[in-house]
Amino acid sequence: MTWLKNFKKFIGLLRLAISGKEQDYTKINIKRAILLLSVPMILEMIMESLFAVVDIFFVGRLGEDAVATVGLTEAVVIIIYSVGVGISMAATAMISRRFGEKDFITAGSTAFQLLIFGGLISIILGIIGWFYAEEILSLMGASERVLRTGVNYTKIIFAGNTAIMLLFLINGAFRGAGLPHLAMRTLWLSNGLNIILDPILIFGIGNFTGFGIEGAAIATTTGRSIGVLYQLYHLLNSQHSLVILKENMIIQLKTIKKIISISAGGMGQFLIDSVAWIFLTRIVAEFGSSAVAGFTISFRVLMFSLMPAWGLSAAAATLVGQNMGAHKIRRAKISVWLTAKYNAWFLAIVTLLYLLFGNIFASWFTPNEEVQVIASLGLKIIALGYIFFGIGMVMIQAFNGAGDTKTPSFINIGVFWLLEIPMAYFLAEYFDLGMLGIFISISFCHSLHALISLWFFRRGKWAQTKV
Repeated sequence: MTWLKNFKKFIGLLRLAISGKEQDYTKINIKRAILLLSVPMILEMIMESLFAVVDIFFVGRLGEDAVATVGLTEAVVIIIYSVGVGISMAATAMISRRFGEKDFITAGSTAFQLLIFGGLISIILGIIGWFYAEEILSLMGASERVLRTGVNYTKIIFAGNTAIMLLFLINGAFRGAGLPHLAMRTLWLSNGLNIILDPILIFGIGNFTGFGIEGAAIATTTGRSIGVLYQLYHLLNSQHSLVILKENMIIQLKTIKKIISISAGGMGQFLIDSVAWIFLTRIVAEFGSSAVAGFTISFRVLMFSLMPAWGLSAAAATLVGQNMGAHKIRRAKISVWLTAKYNAWFLAIVTLLYLLFGNIFASWFTPNEEVQVIASLGLKIIALGYIFFGIGMVMIQAFNGAGDTKTPSFINIGVFWLLEIPMAYFLAEYFDLGMLGIFISISFCHSLHALISLWFFRRGKWAQTKV
């Protein structure tokens, strides 16, 4: 009956992880720490990716031009995501380090500076996106039909980017503080509302006829704005170790300068990745709206399966940051290796599922057979590198948790700009492989990226980072 005892123990740990009882992650058993941190992070990421899949499911019913609008807009809006994720890296690194040092007052002041910095940047980006939405879509290669139907969608998404930015950075702060259950609940609330509002605002209900594709943008903005209100409530109610008190609400230029320094590398990582994504999407656009639609669907589905892996990886970032703050470098390293092993196991199973059932998964999101073929191809080819992806994710998060956001940026430049984009273009155009060539380049380059990240992690210079 040992298995039954272990199963009951596992269920108990799951309940503890979801309940959100605060732990000292610099002292408890490492495997236990990984589980308690990763479970809410995985559930958080699953809801984020579930929304993306459900959103494209409903938008897909409006036709390939609507899907292409979402795909082209997303390729640019991902720059905003990049900035938000970059700042959230600074939040996780700085707050986890302060929590490892047990300096909770400074952690609260840091959280306030993050809100000021992220909010200001989001307003600037929102104004630019609103006024230049049509030019942005044109630059991305949108057809005349896409421009006629998609400009308002793009404007609304840009206008609501403050909610996106704050959602990212506050959740990064929660994770750094060892409060992943709050990040989880935030995304379950915001994206749960998105899923409910999506079909209503897109297609209508009763006498309400809906807004079409604009309804998807309104649903997203509404759900995420409510999620941010939930986050702010928990940051201000003094019920958790991470709290913004009245005395914390003073602008500290020195802290903002440190945030800029750390987040610059984080922004750089994802901006580099995002620019590569934009170029890839632009290459795909040369093959028509069906290609863009298939490309978009395959990546939405792929992101759904990668989100649990990202959740596990995020646990490594928190453990590295807090243990470095407590001067326990060896414990930080062990946490990374264990998390990488778990991630590789998980994605090995996912790879098998896509190879066997990729065509079935693709058929769920579009009735168009041409789009199905492209989406299915993307799922099967890109999944071939998934085991490497899983290891690479953990290594990158380990760097970020330590506050070394610059090393991943340099790796991204070398792999994604200097290799992936040229490789995708030449395979697709000169070797006449079309979408197959693009998918091969993505799978190969992300696998190479993981191996290079692993090599840099083993060198150990990240452990000397000061935050």
